[in-house]
Amino acid sequence: MLGVTQSEQLLIDRDTGRAVEDGRAQAGERAARSSLRDQVARLERELSAIVADGFPYISAPGSMAEAVVGPRLLSLGELERSRDRLAARVQEFRRLADRRVEHERRAHVLLERMKLEPARYQYVRLPVNDLGQGGCGVWEVRPRLGVIGMLAGWWQVKLSSGCPLPRGSRSTRVPGERT
Repeated sequence: MLGVTQSEQLLIDRDTGRAVEDGRAQAGERAARSSLRDQVARLERELSAIVADGFPYISAPGSMAEAVVGPRLLSLGELERSRDRLAARVQEFRRLADRRVEHERRAHVLLERMKLEPARYQYVRLPVNDLGQGGCGVWEVRPRLGVIGMLAGWWQVKLSSGCPLPRGSRSTRVPGERT
């Protein structure tokens, strides 16, 4: 109808087939990029949640960004490497969080034992930080009445009053002196 020969029609059909294949390839790459970006976002959320839950005992990770000049579109390989590095960091921070939980669990067990048998844990000190609590307090087993309690075997578990008072520089000015 349009005056196209059979060989020209074959050429058109072949180019159309390539365009369809190229469109499928682009759609597949777009889907792969989207999937990788979603995975990276999920891993970043998980990493930030681990750090937020473990704060201040688990500190924020340093930057893992590579030195890149200017904005650019990452290739699929670079996106995969970025995702893999982030997944490794998440695993590392999970291990840190698990170690911290285990440390706090052992500290709680020790405190319970100290309370049950204080004479067995003479002069043992357990900071409240080790229990996952904030502050500067320290649980300590000490004799009830000083030397007399120590000789008599009267031991008790006490919680210190908290943080020491700040000791800043004092004024060297004489009270009656005016500036």
